[in-house]
Amino acid sequence: MEFEYRRELPGGAVLTVLTLTSKVLEGNTLGDPVRRSHPILLPPGFTPTSVLPLVTVLSGYTGFNHKIINKGSMWGETLPERVGRGMVEGSIPAAVLMWPSCETRLGGSQYLNSPGTGDYEDYLLKELIPQVEAELSGGVGNGNVGQIGGAGRRVVVGKSSGGYGALRLAMRNPGYFRAAASHCGDMGFDMSHFRGFADALTCWQKYGGPAAFLKELPHLKLGNLEHAGIEGIAMASCYSPDADAELGVQLPADPETGEIRHDIFNLWLQQDPLRMLDQKPHADALCSLDHLYLDAGQRDEFALQWGLKRFALKLEQLNIPAHVEYYEGGHFNNDHRYEISLPHVLAGV
Repeated sequence: MEFEYRRELPGGAVLTVLTLTSKVLEGNTLGDPVRRSHPILLPPGFTPTSVLPLVTVLSGYTGFNHKIINKGSMWGETLPERVGRGMVEGSIPAAVLMWPSCETRLGGSQYLNSPGTGDYEDYLLKELIPQVEAELSGGVGNGNVGQIGGAGRRVVVGKSSGGYGALRLAMRNPGYFRAAASHCGDMGFDMSHFRGFADALTCWQKYGGPAAFLKELPHLKLGNLEHAGIEGIAMASCYSPDADAELGVQLPADPETGEIRHDIFNLWLQQDPLRMLDQKPHADALCSLDHLYLDAGQRDEFALQWGLKRFALKLEQLNIPAHVEYYEGGHFNNDHRYEISLPHVLAGV
């Protein structure tokens, strides 16, 4: 989605957008737009000569660029407002934050390359982040040149699917990011995703099958069943795409019988950070980070705290340093966690 926006926040931080056109996403299977606007938070006192880290903030599933800047309450803070306040107060180090527009018509991309959605990992790392860094870095006539991000000054953070994306990108791209934070990120798929299959099956049956449901989706009010139904298709478009299948994906459960297709679900499990950590290159990539922050709620509605407990145990066994926290609460309404993680991952940048 493309739009214009600029607002000065109390204390001098500026919330705006950068609109860029992608070559990487051209011809993507879902027909999603290649020209998109990406929310940007500039810290108080930002100038073209500033030298600052770039924090890429990955949204959760169904998050999108308009949603980042829109206020849900007259009195509540958006996440950019919350972070801007923290920088003014000095509790969060100065940095530029960017929320990349990686949403798809199925709700999300999981920030990976897939023929079912598009090459969103390449889009982020090879195109968007370098473009944003070049756009915001500058200089003045006296020769002082600014630098936003770049080697040693890149940080990636996210929540839910965004937390999954942050962790997976850090694991697959050693040296690209200096630090990473994952808030209730997807992991332990055998418990977290598996528990949603029954609701997805019920949803598809309710609407006459996955294809009929997908056709009706734009006109529906999403309840728990509908959310499970679209999420099942969206995750399949990332983890088990198949251009020859009816919807361009292989579903992990048979919509007619409910039979689990373990060969397909195994493709999902290969993308689970819990499994990826067993591969030495991915473990070494996490070990090379300056800071790794992980958390989950003690009552996460998707059981992600249990995936994190298993992941944290493996980190300990592999001697990979990480700051791990479990907080009271669940999967939602936890933007305040960024006020805890950002000081960690920005320390010393």
